[in-house]
Amino acid sequence: MTLQRRMAITDASAIGAARRMATQIAVEAGADETHAGRVAIVASELATNLVRHANGGELLVQVLDQAAPVVELVALDSGPGMGDTSLCLSDGYSTHGTSGNGLGAVRRLSAFFDVYSQLGKGTIVVARVAVSARKTLVPASLFELGAVNVALHGEPVCGDGWMLVESEDNIALMVVDGLGHGLLAHEVALAAKAAFNATPWPPVASLQRANEQLSSTRGGAMACALLDRTRGLLSYAGVGNISGTLVGERNQGLVSHNGTVGAQMKRVQGFDYAWKPNCLLVMHSDGVSARWKLGDYPGLAARHPAIIAAVLFRDFARERDDATIVVLKQADA
Repeated sequence: MTLQRRMAITDASAIGAARRMATQIAVEAGADETHAGRVAIVASELATNLVRHANGGELLVQVLDQAAPVVELVALDSGPGMGDTSLCLSDGYSTHGTSGNGLGAVRRLSAFFDVYSQLGKGTIVVARVAVSARKTLVPASLFELGAVNVALHGEPVCGDGWMLVESEDNIALMVVDGLGHGLLAHEVALAAKAAFNATPWPPVASLQRANEQLSSTRGGAMACALLDRTRGLLSYAGVGNISGTLVGERNQGLVSHNGTVGAQMKRVQGFDYAWKPNCLLVMHSDGVSARWKLGDYPGLAARHPAIIAAVLFRDFARERDDATIVVLKQADA
């Protein structure tokens, strides 16, 4: 996955900039003029909604690495929220005297679309727009995933990183946080991704390989998870302050040991947890506070992981650090 680009949408002057940013990302992903135009429309509509209805917010844009590339656009705000999202999606509905086609148009142009809103707390809109002629997102996955990965404001690169490797019945997920931020921390994230890609499972072996690969860097925190849905098992190992939580009937914190991968990894140990189809796996760097509770957000746990990740990023990201959060659930849950 590539780093998400983020843009504050504070007034109407940002709408054109958001459109140009999203269009450039789509072209870089291989979009032709028609598909790039669709991404541009979605970006414009989302940015316009942020200005008109939420007194501003933020737009996140990234390319999802799939066989048919997809541009994901996430609009976040802490505005008044919507009481009836289905009504707001109806063509012709408007609270500001406009034509009322904004979110309806976004939904029609998107291969995937979802919205979550709470009165008085704000709205999250996720739109994934294909950049090729394929009408479906392929290849089909056994899991649904949502992720936010953004650099500290002002930094061109991110010291956090994440990676996913999927096999026929399993999925392996890694999150890394290089010490500090900026270029040196980014080098840690790149080295961790390379090590994980070479040895994505089991988690302990992934960390041991990363410890060797990161020895020439400043090191960082890293955690690895392996989901085996046929056995109903989640295997997990971590070193440092990556937070892992298994959300089911209750929240269960996943165990990591103290240390720094690549520098002072004195102990690494794997732990197994029961995995049920309705579980969620949430992993994030310490750029996101661990004080969140999904129960504070009615119905959120049942939503798409992209919505969950965006809500937790909006409400719990720390302003003075890189931030990464990844949410995973079984697709047939």
